[in-house]
Amino acid sequence: MITTARPQNSPPAPPLLVLTASVIGFSFAAPLIRLSAAAPLVIATWRMGFSLVIVAIALLLTGTWRKWATLGRADCLLAGAGGVMLALHFWSWNTSLRYTSVAASVSLVNLQPALVAIVSAQWLGERPTTRQSIGIAIAILGAMLVGMADVPGGFSGLGAALTAGPGGGSGGRALLGDALAVLGAVAATAYYLVGRRIRQRLDLWPYVGLVYSAAFVTLLLLTKATGEAMLPQPTHELAIFAGLALGPTLLGHTGLNWALAYLPAFIVNLTVLGEPIGATLLAAIIPGIREIPGFGVLIG
Repeated sequence: MITTARPQNSPPAPPLLVLTASVIGFSFAAPLIRLSAAAPLVIATWRMGFSLVIVAIALLLTGTWRKWATLGRADCLLAGAGGVMLALHFWSWNTSLRYTSVAASVSLVNLQPALVAIVSAQWLGERPTTRQSIGIAIAILGAMLVGMADVPGGFSGLGAALTAGPGGGSGGRALLGDALAVLGAVAATAYYLVGRRIRQRLDLWPYVGLVYSAAFVTLLLLTKATGEAMLPQPTHELAIFAGLALGPTLLGHTGLNWALAYLPAFIVNLTVLGEPIGATLLAAIIPGIREIPGFGVLIG
């Protein structure tokens, strides 16, 4: 699918190589989060905080912070909105897992490539080809199979997964979790579409500097509003947060933001669906996790 895209600019590196590296970076997110005992919002806030330190260094070394002067007010507000959407994605999807099943949450949040393709056609004028649309559908189906692999009855059990909580609890709690997962998909869609629009005229580091800063401030406010404590944190938790900044954020998200300058948003966003593959493999070999995938997961 990537080879059929026609980027407007000539990329300095092969997009497929960068997107592959991004998948590797994303794949460390779930295992690292599983090893952490901190609250989801605290994890996300520290993750963005550590990421901003590295982004600030990159901005100073490259001098690309001067590019901010070329942005109009509308572009600055749009980039800030993208950061808010990224923060809402972190919060809503992580929180959904407290109310609904993993299968329902994963299935709903993985609808984002379809949403990105639909909105891209209307907002950016970038429409997927028939071949690309088929690829998107197959990838989403595979992601749903991974999410539903542990649901009794497979596809027939999806309805029950959508109305029963993580422990088989009330349908009301599960529907709240399902709504949060959908919100996570919508927020991610907005985040990638904003990136596609602005990255075509703004360098990588000044762009992610704006977006990650907005995400960090939003997460800080959400953390304060929910009463979560940011400090103190044990050394091993800080190491996990730093790992999340280096892998999933800087290699994963920053890699995708780089690619948004050269490829349509629906292709870049589709890369995220490779995360379950890498995360499953890592979870199987990491000593502290050792989750061996079942047959259904492998098929997905």
